[in-house]
Amino acid sequence: MAQLIDKARLRRIALASQGLDKRQPFGRGVDATLLAIRHLGYVQIDTISVVVRAHDHTLRARVPDFQSQHINRLLQERKIFESQFPVAAFRSIEDFRFTLLHARKFGLKKVTKDLKLLMKLVLKRIQCEGPLRSRDFEDTRSKSSGWWNWKPAKQALEQLYFQGDLMISARVGFEKTYDLTERVLPTSVDISVPSLEEFACFLVDTTLRSHGFATYKSFTSGGRHGVPLGDSVKAELKRRTDAGKLKEITIDSGAKYWIEIQTLERPLGRRSPQITRLLSPFDSTVIQRDRILEIFDFDYKIECYVPESKRRYGYFCLPILHDDQLVGRMDCKSHRDKSRFEIKTLYLEPEFASRKQLEKLVDPLSMAIVDYALFDSCSDVAVTRSDPNLAKSLLTKALKKRL
Repeated sequence: MAQLIDKARLRRIALASQGLDKRQPFGRGVDATLLAIRHLGYVQIDTISVVVRAHDHTLRARVPDFQSQHINRLLQERKIFESQFPVAAFRSIEDFRFTLLHARKFGLKKVTKDLKLLMKLVLKRIQCEGPLRSRDFEDTRSKSSGWWNWKPAKQALEQLYFQGDLMISARVGFEKTYDLTERVLPTSVDISVPSLEEFACFLVDTTLRSHGFATYKSFTSGGRHGVPLGDSVKAELKRRTDAGKLKEITIDSGAKYWIEIQTLERPLGRRSPQITRLLSPFDSTVIQRDRILEIFDFDYKIECYVPESKRRYGYFCLPILHDDQLVGRMDCKSHRDKSRFEIKTLYLEPEFASRKQLEKLVDPLSMAIVDYALFDSCSDVAVTRSDPNLAKSLLTKALKKRL
């Protein structure tokens, strides 16, 4: 029978596993950035730029002096690479072989004769000329009909990248530069395709390391996009449970998780007090919405993909983490040309919306907001609206002391 565990303890375990229970859990600088990526398994990339881009935001939340150039340097030094599976993300170069099952599956995708021919031509140009961007290929069509109708060369580049013939060798801003995989990948990297059993072991290891505990769905999420995991993950979980390494636990709602026994029995370490952070919607702490609802009692989703008329909170709300609880969310936008960070609406969860709770929260929250705004090249912060209304005046007052 699964052991019943208090959610407060699981929150502490989850945040410690994510590197969010201390102010600088991985240290500082570019080395800390690499450690953070290795520990998390991957850091998701997203194109939305209404505020700090997702990968920069996720790393800044764990590395206090993180700068975007850390990513560029690690790419140039071939210590990390870009992967498309299960999501677009930066990964440690040591994990390259565990993306090969996805690449092999994608390479079996049927393509048109025209695209197949263009892929050969694109590959030949890169072989002869070196790294190229999509803009380096001329679009011969008279007009384009929109974002989803990429020019043919872009389609060829992406297909070659997804199936492993090309890698991203560098980024200029948010523009990719493609090169042959054999020219990007260090010769020391293992390129043997893992067995399903090895891949299952990798998924279990990385999930437990970065999340502390997980459901079966969480363990298998890294195998999306057609990798036939079969019963390999279930077999690995059973093997570790039978060996006394894993234990099945449950919470009061009945949700079940697996956790390493040593994690469950380990005393909770001392955490830094009064840590308040703004999280990216693509942060791995909150990306599993069911888990956040079950463990943090926080109902959250990204509404940028929802029609405006159906949004409850706003286009791109940032979850607010205070100590070990998610206390609210902020719909915000960076007006970088005016150096102004706008909090369009601040929403606080009911249990944190009283004056008493607000007076405790407003100082660490203002500190987190100013730090985030400055990182996003904004020296001023404006609060347009809040729920409850009282939060706007209290937060505005606290912000003025810090700006």
